[in-house]
Amino acid sequence: MQIGFYGAAQTVTGSQHLIECNGARLLLDCGLYQGKRAEALFRNRHFPFDPRSIHAVLLSHAHIDHCGNLPTLVKQGFSGPIYATKPTAELTDLMVRDSAHIQEADAAYVNKKRLAHGEPLVEPLYTQEEAAAVADHLAPIPYEQPFESIPGVTARFVEAGHILGSAAIALTLSERGRTVRLWFSGDIGRYGLPLLRDPILPEETDYLVMECTYGDKPHRGPQLAYEEFRETVRRTAERGGKVIIPAFAVGRTQELVYWLSQMISEGSVPPLPVYVDSPLAVNASEIFKRHAEVLDEETRRFVQENRHPALDFPLLTYIRSVEQSKALNDRREPMVIISASGMAETGRILHHLKNNIEDPRNTICIVSWQAPNTLGRRLADREPRVKIFGEPYEVRAEVVTINGLSGHAGQDLLMHYALAGNGRKRKLFLVHGEEKAASILRGKLHDIGIYQVEYPALATRVEL
Repeated sequence: MQIGFYGAAQTVTGSQHLIECNGARLLLDCGLYQGKRAEALFRNRHFPFDPRSIHAVLLSHAHIDHCGNLPTLVKQGFSGPIYATKPTAELTDLMVRDSAHIQEADAAYVNKKRLAHGEPLVEPLYTQEEAAAVADHLAPIPYEQPFESIPGVTARFVEAGHILGSAAIALTLSERGRTVRLWFSGDIGRYGLPLLRDPILPEETDYLVMECTYGDKPHRGPQLAYEEFRETVRRTAERGGKVIIPAFAVGRTQELVYWLSQMISEGSVPPLPVYVDSPLAVNASEIFKRHAEVLDEETRRFVQENRHPALDFPLLTYIRSVEQSKALNDRREPMVIISASGMAETGRILHHLKNNIEDPRNTICIVSWQAPNTLGRRLADREPRVKIFGEPYEVRAEVVTINGLSGHAGQDLLMHYALAGNGRKRKLFLVHGEEKAASILRGKLHDIGIYQVEYPALATRVEL
């Protein structure tokens, strides 16, 4: 029995972990690697294993850094099932199709300039047709229902509280008379966030593979983040500007709309229009509504009464067409624009940033962790000028970073999570985190008696 760390290893993107047992191969997640463009393209096109050798995939959730390279896996010969919770299966189909659309559109936009300059053309990583092929492999499994994923490996999805349908994965591996328990955290959510149920802590396990995105600091309470977000919107509206928010279309967008509806209804911000410029978010919100059974109790009441704030907010407009999206750039009154992608690397958010970044009345609001070498990270780092579609722009808009909105567990919950898995006696692998976060968390875990902590490098293989 082995586990290999082939993505989200000493970084926070491209989740891929390969389990080998009884001569079969089981892949935990198949996410897109996001970073420097040339490196990202190479890593996403070239797997460190033969996709044809993978017997099954277990998918923790539908964020693109966990599911986004499934089309390439299928394109290169994977033919097995992709197991996920039902909401994750539905969202994944949407996410990879949307990813393909964005990649095709961005390639077409760049190729116009390349063609004019006589430069070689680029190709998208995968097409919409190739992304659609993933649906034939998706195999929905209910939460808490054990099933055999590959021979000798029983799996079970457990609520992770990160986005709709997100799951930790409990595995029991049996080979040659030996039984090993492994718990893969996926992305761990937080307590008390809107919409979602709270994450479930792990049971005692032999090996815990745990994310550590925010291992270097505890989070502030959601109420403080709410207040900071409210002040940002109010301040920007008073000076006549737009609030531009790069946000993931699934999860973060719905939470932001939920909060904006509260702010406007209580009169703490002006009744300004809110635009969600993401066709994906429209469909994602419908999936939220269909799966009220996996939302928290308060949200279920909203859904059942058909007044879910993400769907029925009076000042909210979902933008589908390119023409509607472009029309926002000609408007000068205060508004909020929420658009994908969350790290400002692809999609319509790039056009909104391009058209608004040099106006000091406006605010760019960063509401999630930003991977190194992405435009979102450069904005969060307050770089004075950035490139968008290869062209330089001065950052004259205010840039605000609101960390408390994160859907990831903070340092305190990560320590609690590790202890719940009996970390003092078992081995813990830290993944999905940068070196600083992992190093600080490792020291904190050592202080509470958890000593067997590893931070595996890319392509590390470990015998279980």
